[in-house]
Amino acid sequence: MKRIDIKIGFDCNNMCGFCAQGGKRARTGRKSLRRIKADLSRAKKEGATGVVFTGGEPTLHPDLTAAVRAARALGYESVQVQTNGRRFAYYDYCLELKEAGVTEMGPSLHGSTPELHEKLTRAPGSFREAVGGILNCRKLGLYVLTNSVITSANYKDLPELARLFVKLGVNQFQFAYVHLVGSAWENRKTLAPRKSAVLPYLKRALDVGRESGTACYTEAVPYCLLKGYEDCVAERVIPEGPVSDADFYIESYGDYRRDEGKAKRKECRACRWFRLCEGPWREYPGLYGWDEFKPVKGKHTALERNRAGLGAAAACPCSPGQRKPLRRFPP
Repeated sequence: MKRIDIKIGFDCNNMCGFCAQGGKRARTGRKSLRRIKADLSRAKKEGATGVVFTGGEPTLHPDLTAAVRAARALGYESVQVQTNGRRFAYYDYCLELKEAGVTEMGPSLHGSTPELHEKLTRAPGSFREAVGGILNCRKLGLYVLTNSVITSANYKDLPELARLFVKLGVNQFQFAYVHLVGSAWENRKTLAPRKSAVLPYLKRALDVGRESGTACYTEAVPYCLLKGYEDCVAERVIPEGPVSDADFYIESYGDYRRDEGKAKRKECRACRWFRLCEGPWREYPGLYGWDEFKPVKGKHTALERNRAGLGAAAACPCSPGQRKPLRRFPP
């Protein structure tokens, strides 16, 4: 599936210290419905069949429901709202979005308790609203996929958070290592744990998902750190497509991640996962270096190909001739 990510506005009713959008909240307004429709039309002509409305907080946009209807009228099959989930606490609002044509709800939850979640969101009451919103979405039969940002404050809580997701009945959950841009960069000294410290808790959390039959992923954690969990690498399933940001349009977010946003070092060429792996966000080795990342030797086994969703080696989506192997290496 080709999917467009449209950031429809940068207002937000949370004040997360890890927000990748940073100061856009103060200097960037909402997109007009006309511009949103133009983005939808452009991407549809380029082959997109899915759209994610995000921000900022998209549920604060007064024309979100109209934008959803416009997407469905253009023939979009998948329509997701990526959100902090707080407005989903209102059942009638969830119903309105469903009737407009939303197929997936993407709320965020960053801790298994109100104290931890609200420490990160800096918004009293946001835990109760987000959890209530998840329950409302499930009552309506909507597909719910959650995202949680991994930080120094919550990484030890990941197994409990995974258990909460299973209890709430979400269809999919993902743990994304904090991207150190925007507000997160300003708070990097207190937000960013070493990935080696995160791994034991992250793997236990993924085990919870696996054992319950719930789809579970982790993003920005390279393959070399996830032996036996290759099927949980989110990058292998993120749909390709454009991003419409505040004042620019990226033709391929996948190419941006691989060639600009994330990084590998020369030693990575020796790793069996080199062609598939995107590496960490490049800010991470700038902060902690490369010592945690060790190239995995040897060729893929049949089990690894199956776990990574590769099938036969010849079917690898990143094999020569199917995508040019662009890569910028840091000095």
